[in-house]
Amino acid sequence: MPIASPPTPAPSPRPSLTSFVSATPACSKYPFNSLQEFVSLGSSDRFQYIQAILSECNASELLFISTTIAPLLKRDFLRDLPIEIALHILSYITDAKTLARASQVSKYWNRLLADEWIWKRVCDVHDFQPELDAKDRRRLRATRRGNGDEDLALQASSSTMPRLNLSLPQYAYRKHFKVAYTTMKAWRRGGHLLRAHRIPIVSPDSGVVTSVAMDLEWVVVGLANCRIYVFSAKTGVLARTLIGHESGVWAVNLVSRGGRWGGSAEREGLWDGEEESRRDTAEQLRCAVGGMANPTGGRPGLDQFVPPSLRSAVGLDNVNRPRTADDEEDEEPKHSDVCSASEGWGQVNALVVSGGCDKVVRVWDVKSGYCIYVLHGHTSTIRCIKVLHHRPIAVSGSRDCTLRVWDVQRGRMLRVLQGHQQSVRCLDVHGNKVVSGSYDCTCRLWNVDTGECLYVLRGHYHQIYSVAFDGVRIASGGLDTSVRVWDASTGECIALLQGHTALVCQLQLSRNILATGGSDGRVITFSITPSLPNSSASSNSNSNLNFAIQHRINAHDSSVTALQFNDNLLVTGGNDGRVRLFEMKTGKPIRELSEPCESVWKVAFRKDVCAIMCKRAGKTVMEFWSFRPREGDET
Repeated sequence: MPIASPPTPAPSPRPSLTSFVSATPACSKYPFNSLQEFVSLGSSDRFQYIQAILSECNASELLFISTTIAPLLKRDFLRDLPIEIALHILSYITDAKTLARASQVSKYWNRLLADEWIWKRVCDVHDFQPELDAKDRRRLRATRRGNGDEDLALQASSSTMPRLNLSLPQYAYRKHFKVAYTTMKAWRRGGHLLRAHRIPIVSPDSGVVTSVAMDLEWVVVGLANCRIYVFSAKTGVLARTLIGHESGVWAVNLVSRGGRWGGSAEREGLWDGEEESRRDTAEQLRCAVGGMANPTGGRPGLDQFVPPSLRSAVGLDNVNRPRTADDEEDEEPKHSDVCSASEGWGQVNALVVSGGCDKVVRVWDVKSGYCIYVLHGHTSTIRCIKVLHHRPIAVSGSRDCTLRVWDVQRGRMLRVLQGHQQSVRCLDVHGNKVVSGSYDCTCRLWNVDTGECLYVLRGHYHQIYSVAFDGVRIASGGLDTSVRVWDASTGECIALLQGHTALVCQLQLSRNILATGGSDGRVITFSITPSLPNSSASSNSNSNLNFAIQHRINAHDSSVTALQFNDNLLVTGGNDGRVRLFEMKTGKPIRELSEPCESVWKVAFRKDVCAIMCKRAGKTVMEFWSFRPREGDET
C-alpha cells in the first residue's frame, strides 16, 4: 500500500485592506476613499496600504494601474542635464534616421535637435558642405564681427523649455542637410528626366557638343554648328539660342548674375590709362543687336555703342561704385569653377563669353539673347576661355599661340600674353593668376594684371591637353601619358604621376584630391597628403607631400570624355556611350545615369541637376536629369 504524501500547506493569505485598516489606527479614523488618510501615513505604512489596495484589484484594474504608472516612471535624462552637455551628447549621433527618430521623442528633444550647430556637425561628417551665396556670406561675416566666434552660444531660460540662441551659425544647416540627404538618395537610386532635346546631325561634325557651362540658373552649350544654346537649369527648357558666331564654337564661360564688386581691377589700373586696342574701337564694340557704327567717323568713347538697355547687363552703370567692407573681406582669390561658371561683379543679368573658329570673343546677355560685344584680336581659333570671379576680366587661349586678356564690361582688349610657341590648348585661373597649357609641351603661369610670365613649366615631352590650378599647385596632363604636379610659388615639379597608358585628357584638382581621366578609359584619383604621418606641414604646403593612388577605376571601354567629382560622387562619361556614377570615397560603381548611347561628349552636374550631352541614333541629344527631392521624401 503506497505511502500517502503529506498534505500541501495552504498558501499564506494575502494582506487585505480590511485587516490593514483594522490593524492601523490611522486608517480607522478616515474612510477608505479619503486621500488624507494615505498622505498622513508613514513610509512603511504607505507601502502596506498600496499592497493592500493592489491585492483587492482584478486583472483589468491592475492593467490600468500599470499603464498609468509606467509613463510616470520614465525619466528624460537630457532634460535633467545642462543644455550644453545635452547638446554635446547629441553631437555624437551622426546617423540621419537616428536623429529624426530622436526629434520625435518629445517636444523638448525636438527643440534640442533644432539646434543648427548639431546639424552643421552632421553636415561636416557627411561632407554636405553648403554652397553659400553672397547674402549668406555677408550674414555670416556680420555675425562673426558681432560675436567674435562661430561656436554656438547657449542660454537657458527659467522656463521648462530651453531657449537657444541660434544666431550662430546664421545658416539653416538642418534644412540643408535634409535636402542634401534626400538628394544623395536620389543620386544613388532615383532621379527623373526633366527634358531631352534632340537635334539632327546634318554633317559629321556639325552636331558635336564642344563646351558646356553651368550654374544654378542656366546651362550653356556650345556646338560645332556655330550655335550656343541656353537652357534653364531648373526645368531643362530651352530659353535662348545665341546666333552670331560664323563657325564652330569651341569655348564658353557663364558669368552668373549678381555677385559682389571685386574692385581690384580699378585699384590695379586695368581700366584707367590702358592703351586701347590697335583696331578701331567701333569695330571692337560692334554689337549684334544692330551692327552699330560711329556716325561721325571719329573715335568714340568706350561705352558709346552699348545700347542703353544693355548697359546694366554688363554693369556699366556701377563702374565707379565705391568699395565696401564686404568687398575688402572677399579679396581672397577663388579657384575657377569646374563647370566653367564664374561669380559676377554685380551685373544685373547673367552673361556668356564665347569663342571659336571665327577668332572672335563674343559677350552675350542671357536674358535678352543679344550680343553686347564682339571682341577682335586673335588670328586663329579660340580653344579656351575663362572669366575671373567677381571681376569683368576674361582670358582666352588660341591656336595663334597667344593668350589675350579682355575687359568684358567695357568691351576691349587689355593685353596680349605672348611666349608659347604653339597652340594654347587649355587654361585655368585662380585669383589674378592664369595657367596655360600648350602643344609646345610647356605650361606657363601668368599674372593677369601685369601680363608677366611668372614661370615656364618644362617637363612634358609631348603636347599638353589639360591643366588644373588651385592657387597652390598646378596639375598638367598630356600626350606623354603622365601627370605632373608643380609648385605654383616656385615653378618646380614636385610630383610625376603615372598610371595611364594613353593621353591624359581630363583633370580636376579640388582640395586634397586630384582626379585624372585618360583615353585609355581609366580614371585615377590621387590623395594629396603629408608624406610623414606626424608631419606638421599643412595640406597647402608643397613640401613633404605624398601623391598616393587612392582609386584606380576602369571606368570606360574607350576614352574618358567627361570627369567631375564632389565630396561624395564621381561622374564620368566616355566614348563608349556610358555615363557612370561612382562612390568618391571608395571608388565603387553605383549606377549608370543614362541609357547607353553612341558616344558621350560632355557631362556637367551641380547639386541636384545633371546635364548629359551625347549622340544617340544619329542625333545630338541633350538630357537634363533632376535629383531634386520631391514632396513626401523623408530624411
